[in-house]
Amino acid sequence: MLLNKRIPLSYILNKVKYDLVYVLLASLFVLFITARYQALLPEMPLTIPAFIGTAISILLSFKLNQSYDRWWEARKIWGSIVNDSRSLVLQLQTLTGSGSEETVRRMAYRQMAWCYALGRALRGLDPLEKLEGYLSAAELEELKLHHNKPLALLQQHTRDLRELRQNNQLDAFSLIQLDDTLVRLCDAQGRAERIKTTVFPVTYRLFLHAIIYLFVVTLSIALQDVAGYFEIPLLLVIAAAFFLLEKSATHMQDPFENKPTDTAMTAIAITIEINLKQLLKTTDVPQPLQSHNFYLS
Repeated sequence: MLLNKRIPLSYILNKVKYDLVYVLLASLFVLFITARYQALLPEMPLTIPAFIGTAISILLSFKLNQSYDRWWEARKIWGSIVNDSRSLVLQLQTLTGSGSEETVRRMAYRQMAWCYALGRALRGLDPLEKLEGYLSAAELEELKLHHNKPLALLQQHTRDLRELRQNNQLDAFSLIQLDDTLVRLCDAQGRAERIKTTVFPVTYRLFLHAIIYLFVVTLSIALQDVAGYFEIPLLLVIAAAFFLLEKSATHMQDPFENKPTDTAMTAIAITIEINLKQLLKTTDVPQPLQSHNFYLS
């Protein structure tokens, strides 16, 4: 997640460097053609590139709006995970009978593991990495048999709840309350996976890039009477603005791709771990994730 810090210019230019090279080549080609065959080319009124630029602005506005909706939905999903993770442990501490402390602690640590595993799975990383401190060896071995590791962790939650109920440490009403919390966690996982697996139409991006290049060519022809040393930098600046907006929308539309613009799932998972460990009154509470850069992972 990008922070309210100064973003390095190198990061910005790196996003559009190839597009700007193409714009430069197209501008030089059009400048050569207009200089050599000026008498044969029809006059290009400025209203044509102005019309195309307006169309680009409308298309970019739509894409930015849709992309931000996807990014904001992802952030809301992880906000609900924070709330339900806290609720799960509080309910366990309140609703279970005496003698269930070890089970409550085990489920709390498993919930921390679930948050880390889900974040890493959404980013396409190994979900089981660094989970040894939260799960037993038997639980880790069982997870290796499952394709969807976070879902398997929720299944382990349900087994512990069933055991508490069978041992009369949990009444029927309390079981319903805890089951409802697990259902919300499962629903949050499913909504996050839906965003991950639903691809924003690639053709939209391709057509938008094609229209931007068309705009650059028509504007270059319309500015044929302008000196090249002024025309080409002007075209690069205008094209860079369009491409940067398009790149921003493209990054926001995929909030689980392990990029600086991602939802800060690692930082959120650490916050959940801090909260749950303090509820358990343990001493090995980690520090909140600090950013040494312009983004938070």
